[in-house]
This record gives sequence, C-alpha cells and structure tokens, in this order.
Amino acid sequence: MTPGNAPGRISVSQMNRRRALQLLAALGTTGLAAACGTDDTETPVVGKPIKVGLIRPENGDGKAIGEDIENGFQLFLAMNGQQLGGHPTTVVTVDEGDNAKSGQAAVDTLLAQNVLAMSGVVNSTVMSGIRDAVEKARVPLIGSNASPPSLQSVVYIWRTSYVLDEPGRALGSYLRRTLPAGSRLAIVAPEGTASQDVINGFRDGFGADDPRIIGAPILTTANPTPGEGEFNAQITEALSRQPDGIFCFYSGTAGEQFIRQLRRSRWFGDIYAPGFLTEGNILTDLRSTLVNADDSLKAGTIQTSLNYSADLNNNANRIFASAYRKTYNVSPTTYAMASYDAAQVLDKAIRLAGAEPTPQQVNLALGKIGQIDSPRGPWQFNQPRTPQQKWYLRKVQFDGRLLSNVLINEIATLG
Repeated sequence: MTPGNAPGRISVSQMNRRRALQLLAALGTTGLAAACGTDDTETPVVGKPIKVGLIRPENGDGKAIGEDIENGFQLFLAMNGQQLGGHPTTVVTVDEGDNAKSGQAAVDTLLAQNVLAMSGVVNSTVMSGIRDAVEKARVPLIGSNASPPSLQSVVYIWRTSYVLDEPGRALGSYLRRTLPAGSRLAIVAPEGTASQDVINGFRDGFGADDPRIIGAPILTTANPTPGEGEFNAQITEALSRQPDGIFCFYSGTAGEQFIRQLRRSRWFGDIYAPGFLTEGNILTDLRSTLVNADDSLKAGTIQTSLNYSADLNNNANRIFASAYRKTYNVSPTTYAMASYDAAQVLDKAIRLAGAEPTPQQVNLALGKIGQIDSPRGPWQFNQPRTPQQKWYLRKVQFDGRLLSNVLINEIATLG
C-alpha cells in the first residue's frame, strides 16, 4: 500500500475530478450525449447512492496496469455523470498487493464498506486467492485483468478481459496456417503458472507435435525487473536452435529487456507474443532498439495477438479512444478498455436490478445483459462468465511518425 493511503480511501480524488472536468470540456455537450447515448428530452431518474470497490496494485511491476484499470473505470463514470445504473457512484479503491493474503485483506476492506460490487484485480495469484471469499460473500466481482484458466465453477466472479491461455491460442492457430513448412520456431518465457497457461494455449492452437516448434520451451527468470544480461544464457540456448522466429511471453520492464537483449545478440528474426509484450509505453522506450538512424524499422517484425487495438474502427472505440486520449494524453491499452467495459457491464446490470439493488440481484442481472457494445467490438459473456470475443493480429510499425501496434486483421473468435 502506498504510504499514507488508508485501506478504504475514496478514489474520487481531486485529480480524478479534474480529469472528469477535462473530459467533459473536451467532449462538449454533443460529444457527451453521443458517448452516453442519452436523449435530451428524457429526465433521468437518480437512484440511491452506491459504492463499488476497485481492487488494483498500487506498487510494484503491476502498478502501471493498475493505473490503466482505474483510468478506464473512472472514464466511464465521467462520461456517465458519475453514475452506474442511474445511481450516484463512489469508487472505493484498495491495494491488492501481490499475494492471496493481501488480496483477501483488500476484499475484506471492501465488504466492510458494504460495496454493491467489486472490479479490477491484476495479479492471477490474487484472483485465485480471493475466489472463495468472493463466492462466500455473494458480492459480484467483475475481474478486468487477471483470468487464470483454473478459475472454474464460479458464480459471483465475472471477467471482462480474457482467459490467459487465449492470446497464445489465437496466435498459435494463426501461425499454424501462415508459417511456411520448414520454419523453425523457439518458445521462450519466464517461469510460472501464467507462462505455462500461455504456452499451453499457444501449443494447443499451433499443434503441440508440429515439427516447426523446435525443442521444449526455454524458461527464464520470472524477475519483473531483470537487469541487462539476465536473459543471455536462455537467449544463447534459443539461438543455438537457429530459429526463424521466437514466441515469447513478457510484459513491462521484462518485455523491454528481453527485446533489447535479443536484438543485442544480433538476432533479427520475427518475434511473436501475446500483446502484453508491447502494451503501454514500451515502444517509446524501445525506439532506438527497433528503429534505424534514417527512421526505418530494423529487420525482424514484432507481431502480437490481443483482444483490443486502439485503432479499431468502430463507433464505440472512436468515442472511448478519443475521450481516453483527451483525458490522459495517451492511447488506451487493453487493460483500460477491459476496465471501462467492467463499468459498462455494471451499469447495465445495476439498471436491470431495479431501484434498490442488492449484490445478489446485480449478480443475477449480469447474466441477462446480453451483448456489450465494446471498444473491442461486440462481445457477450459465455457460460464460464468470460467474454466470447474476437482476437486481433497487431504489428509494430509506424503510424505516421509514431511507433505503434498497428492492427493487421482479425485472427480468431474465442470464448
């Protein structure tokens, strides 16, 4: 927990209020009406105030993802009069920490404040650790990031992100169809259950016995902030197999270091990965590694699979991405989008639950909301309470003068 922050601090801070005002000014009356889908002739009915809990890491390697999650949720509120389902809404933000015990403490804090529902959670270990507490409390949790495949047979946990094996499965099935016969592909990833989920999904999609995958996966340290040279031994082993391409699973600082060390080894083949590898500000930090002095890309592509791209051309994304950029001065990530959708899902369910909703009524309503008009494209909950959604191939290339994850095409529908 950040020093000086009480466990149940109210997250409608002066900064968030300023951002909300900036957004309203940026959108203007016409833009706000379009974003909210309201009719000026209708008089809105305001219900009783409610509280919603937001669980996110406030320190460590997951902090940046936590900030995206909070930004996405708060953006939806700002675009909808600080209401969910017609009820004035206060968001109570708590630190999830990085283990089951800290996650349990976060849930206990929110339950003590009588929240109507909860959202967030970045760390898969935290999500698995709070499963039983959420189910016992019978208060719905809309997870907007962490989604291990082992999270099964839940009633009160819903997820607006993805199941962790799906990014690899989508990319694996695409590469199975498109990589030429005789290609050689190595797999490199950090130790841990999340990596195993991603690798299993990739091998399921590609074909575990396909001869184009050379050797067993090579595992590196799971250190989220590795030093320079920390991956050298594993990179040397991978390159000894003479691959044409490498499939990997990293994010944040670890992803940046892996790409730097790989290119420093004078290997310029293609890199394939779930989109977390290049989400956030990593491409800005890697510009000198990926771009020549004449502003052309160096050899070797980086292609990733993800359920979202900030340049998707649909009305919901045009509204969301424009508002996000105007409010936070950066393009939205999949983390921000999934949290925005979590707020949208709660908005629909709380409205369906009636004038005085209870957590149990909201949970029942979540199963009735149907299709979501999302920035990622339309999706809906499947039976395991995860999205049935499209997956996209993105390629690192210039969008104007900005190095970006440029949408190439749709590659799968999973869920």
